[in-house]
Parts: sequence; C-alpha cells; structure tokens
Amino acid sequence: MIRFLKGLILLPIAVVVVLLAVANRQPVMLSFDPFTNGTPAFSLPMPLYALIFAAVAIGIVVGGVGSWLGQGDTRRDRRAKGRELARLRHEAERLRQTAPTGASAGGTALPAPVSRA
Repeated sequence: MIRFLKGLILLPIAVVVVLLAVANRQPVMLSFDPFTNGTPAFSLPMPLYALIFAAVAIGIVVGGVGSWLGQGDTRRDRRAKGRELARLRHEAERLRQTAPTGASAGGTALPAPVSRA
C-alpha cells in the first residue's frame, strides 16, 4: 500500500521534473559579478533546468542542516536521559543482587504493623 502511494505521488513529480528539463534546455548566463554589465568576470553558462535543480538541491541541504542544528537540544536531552536510565537500571540490578535472602525467599521485608487501638 505504501509503495502504491509513493508511486502515486512521485510519478507526477517525476513527469513534471522531466518536462521542466526538456522545456528549459537553453543556456543562461549565471553571473557571480553583480557590478559588471558587459561580460562579467565570474560567470558560467549553464542550462536553466540545471540552475533550478541546483538551487533546489542547495535549499534541501541547507534546510536539512538547519533542522539538524535546531534539534541539538533534543538530542542532548535524549542522550542525558539515556545515561540516567542506564545508571538507574544498573543501580536496580545491584540492589536486586545485594537484597537479603529472607526478602527474596518470600519472607516479609518489613515488620508487621503495630495496632494503636
């Protein structure tokens, strides 16, 4: 079912991407020099679809890095809670091993309550 839904969503996206690439094959000049009008010193001729795909890819990478950095506090808390959980499990196991034999054999661990009446 999940594969069908993925195909249902990704197939139209793939068709649009291919159509975009076919329709925008003409080269455009990508300039890294905003101050020169004629022939810029830093320029690169490339197809328009490649420029669009590169911009989208860079946006995805920057967004992923930003998301990863934004979740740093959550990851730190999870690591600290994991260490605390391991410490408490170790302490509980140590207390089970050092418990008196009478308590583990079915005896009472506490004395019987005293009646106050």
